[in-house]
Amino acid sequence: MRRGSFQEGTVDYAAVGATQAADLMGYPPEKSIPAEASWRIGSGEARFTSSADTLLSWAPLRGAGLRVSDVRPASGPMYSGVSFDAEGSPVAPSRLEADQRFDADGTPYVGAGTTIRVHGRVKGLRADAQLRVISVTEEPRRVGYALGTVDGSVVSGEESFAVDWRDNDEVWFTVRAFDRPVAAVYRILPPLVRRRRRELFQGYLRAVSPLFASPS
Repeated sequence: MRRGSFQEGTVDYAAVGATQAADLMGYPPEKSIPAEASWRIGSGEARFTSSADTLLSWAPLRGAGLRVSDVRPASGPMYSGVSFDAEGSPVAPSRLEADQRFDADGTPYVGAGTTIRVHGRVKGLRADAQLRVISVTEEPRRVGYALGTVDGSVVSGEESFAVDWRDNDEVWFTVRAFDRPVAAVYRILPPLVRRRRRELFQGYLRAVSPLFASPS
């Protein structure tokens, strides 16, 4: 198991790690709108490995039409912080020795503590933000990470991405999130938050699953 996480004092919301809670949909953080979706994207080890690599190279965000820039990995070869179990409860701090990896364009892969900026629009509305990777999980049959808002976003909250290679050999892609409206338009019209989230989820899926993007 390879696992790392970022300390919670650097994001703009209190419920750090809440996307890992089993009861997120029923009991989201205060004033937040939760969302969750899961898709079967194939089967077998090769599919899991390729999907995990896609996930860690920021492809979901790009698939949603967002431009990723100013990728700043956490300083130092080791990073410690709070981790969370399957129920979202904090567990003992862990340490991760970062073996930095890069995509074809030289952009660092996802790593605990990395800060990024995203730019773009979702359904015609601004989606610029500064985000931080608050946790990363790399296990033999599960790879994922969580992003938290730091500054400049139209919503405040967290989203997590995971690819699981299940015991029945199926590979599943799951995204979970909670958003507290910040921009005036989202506070006045909460349904826009849900619409924004649905559009993002579909973009994430297009990036991770060739089966979704290709005609049957």
